[in-house]
Amino acid sequence: MSTLRRSAPLLLLLPLLLAACGDDEEPTPSQPSADAALPDASDPAEDASDPAEDVALPDAPPSEDAGPDVEPWWQDDVDYTLAPGAITWPAPGSIAAPSGAGSFHFGVATAATQIEDQNTAVDWHVWSLPEPEGLGVGTPLGDASRGFSRALDDIDLLTDLGVDAYRFSVEWARVEPQRDVIDEDALAHYDAFIDALVERGIRPVITLHHFSNPIWVDDPRDPGCADGPSDANLCGWDHPQGGALVLEEIEEHARLLGERFGDRVDIWCTVNEPMNYLVASYGVGVFPPGKRGLFDLDGILVPAFRNYIAAHAVMYDALKEADTLDADGDGQPASVGFTQAVARWAPARDNDRSNLPEDILAAARIEYFYHLLFVEALRQGGFDPDLDMNLDEPHPEWAGRLDWLGVQYYFRAGVSGRNGGIIPRLGVTPCAEGFDFGACLPPEDPTFWVEEMEYEFWAPGIYTVLADFAQRWPDLPMTVTESGIAARNGTRRAEHIVRSLEQIERARLDGADVRGYYHWSLYDNFEWAKGYIPRFGLYTVDFDATYDRTPTEGATLYRDILTERTLSQPMRDAHGGLGPMTPEE
Repeated sequence: MSTLRRSAPLLLLLPLLLAACGDDEEPTPSQPSADAALPDASDPAEDASDPAEDVALPDAPPSEDAGPDVEPWWQDDVDYTLAPGAITWPAPGSIAAPSGAGSFHFGVATAATQIEDQNTAVDWHVWSLPEPEGLGVGTPLGDASRGFSRALDDIDLLTDLGVDAYRFSVEWARVEPQRDVIDEDALAHYDAFIDALVERGIRPVITLHHFSNPIWVDDPRDPGCADGPSDANLCGWDHPQGGALVLEEIEEHARLLGERFGDRVDIWCTVNEPMNYLVASYGVGVFPPGKRGLFDLDGILVPAFRNYIAAHAVMYDALKEADTLDADGDGQPASVGFTQAVARWAPARDNDRSNLPEDILAAARIEYFYHLLFVEALRQGGFDPDLDMNLDEPHPEWAGRLDWLGVQYYFRAGVSGRNGGIIPRLGVTPCAEGFDFGACLPPEDPTFWVEEMEYEFWAPGIYTVLADFAQRWPDLPMTVTESGIAARNGTRRAEHIVRSLEQIERARLDGADVRGYYHWSLYDNFEWAKGYIPRFGLYTVDFDATYDRTPTEGATLYRDILTERTLSQPMRDAHGGLGPMTPEE
């Protein structure tokens, strides 16, 4: 374990890595080849010199003579421990309204494609279905966790945990399996499910788009879309004509859900982890539709990015217009936000910690891309098509359309700015799964390494991100909408919960407006390109036979915390702190 180096998931960064490799450097065995023609890129030196005045970077780094042997600003000069004592949380309140400040809600999260069976109209079905019926990419989706047929029974799990809320997604492909053809039986299923949640006192939180599309949005079997947009294939988020049609359809979908469910649902999440989705689907092509925009950033990835921001904006407006009933009495009939994937990016050099200004700037730049750009686009009403840290493409129709922000933290990874970085547009060299250009770092402790995901869980990372966001956007309420760990050892999951809650409490004590925590996930599921190997569930699922759900130690501990809304000192002594975790079995 001592040789492990923490890395970001490959699907997040590979398109950026490959798009940036120049012809002047001979690839090493750990580097991707750059034989294929790549898009033109601006001079990294020019891009690094003029960040936008309205998108602030972190505070100035230490002196320029500080080297990798100096204790870095991002770790060792900060006390990340929380003072001893029990932690007690208040009752749940509004996720976005001023009245909700100081409140806290506990929940769990899932996504439809990852858990639901009988899901044959979704793009992941044909993407993963074995040939010749499908494309045979990765592990077949199959019946997932049978979360559709067992949906009402699964509410018993939520009740047993004692959660305040349940975040789930309504599968667009199930509701609209063909363009403009609505499946009323599917709507009736979700309608009954929402009724059952409300009857148990569980607040429904609906995600509209979580990494999947109806096949007709962008059929992965026809990625070139040679015949142009049609009812059978709109050609996707990136297409010059089809992109606008997708926006029209998802706006109609949002309006439909708002009309049907708004009398019981007030919390809406438009899109999930937009940067991860776009890079995976329209960058490196490891998610359907499998487009590789790294070879055509301006033709594929950037247009998809622009349209996806626009999708949030049109869904926001549609939900506000359609959901006019205040189901929870907080004064806001519809509270609309999205969830953002975040990480703790650590300055690195030669596989060691770095205090060099160019490495600290590299960390700031990758945080701009992954953490800030989507949020700033919605707050300010502008787009940054060339990633030069200037929102120089005005979109006033986006401005102010964000009520709350979901924060989803899983890992810490290294990033370097050495020699201008291998990503010219950003000037960074990040560590990525399977690729080590000197930015990868060993985990702080070997037990922090999450083997199945190939990254390091570093508990204080969620604190650093929440504290940064609270300083940048003090008027933007936040909720931790996903937090979890892939583990087959229930004690590790219990430790993850306690340590994450400790760090979230630190952020709240420091003034961050954090209003909730949702554990990912309720039970084991289909983990996208990684199939069924990673186990994130509070409940394990018997995928081999019965699909029964069995509680882990994490579920037992989470239930005990929620029973009194208190994390006791004995719980903290057993599972919390910053020391080594229980090794994986």
